[in-house]
Amino acid sequence: MTGIRRLEGLLALIAFGLTIPAANWLIGNAGTVCTAEGPCLIPVAPGVMAPSGVLMIGLALVLRDLVQRRLGVGFAWLAILAGTVLSALLAAPSLVLASAVAFLISETVDLVVYTPLQRRNLVLAVFASGLAGLVVDSIFFLLIAFGDLSFLPGQVLGKLWMVLLALPLTAWLRRADARRGILPA
Repeated sequence: MTGIRRLEGLLALIAFGLTIPAANWLIGNAGTVCTAEGPCLIPVAPGVMAPSGVLMIGLALVLRDLVQRRLGVGFAWLAILAGTVLSALLAAPSLVLASAVAFLISETVDLVVYTPLQRRNLVLAVFASGLAGLVVDSIFFLLIAFGDLSFLPGQVLGKLWMVLLALPLTAWLRRADARRGILPA
């Protein structure tokens, strides 16, 4: 079963890495509204808009948890560091610092919250760590990039939707792991 766990971990690692360029592409190219000087926006609640990249950032938080579950904390740290570099390389020049710092800090917070909870309650661990990570990511990104938190509700809601959508999959994964006798790394 270790081979299956490793393969699933590598797939989660690749998906995690792909969320970063996807977020950057979405911000500049996909949304219901794209401004000339700023990001493309999507509605995340009635009357609440957010940059379209928030969807991928919410997904990244969940995928990082899966990387850790399958490959261990060491791989999770390496994924965070590689993701930080990738985030800085792919971000718009005006957002490099905000993107890299927010990614590094939020993914680290996600790891710190997820680690002690995951063996007792995987679904709670993914939810709690995702929630902590998405709030931290939103605050740091907005403060560093714009010095303003006025877009905080949209940032938080957009990321939260992705974490919430991942919870049924997380519950299924926990049950599948139990059936297959796969333990967390």
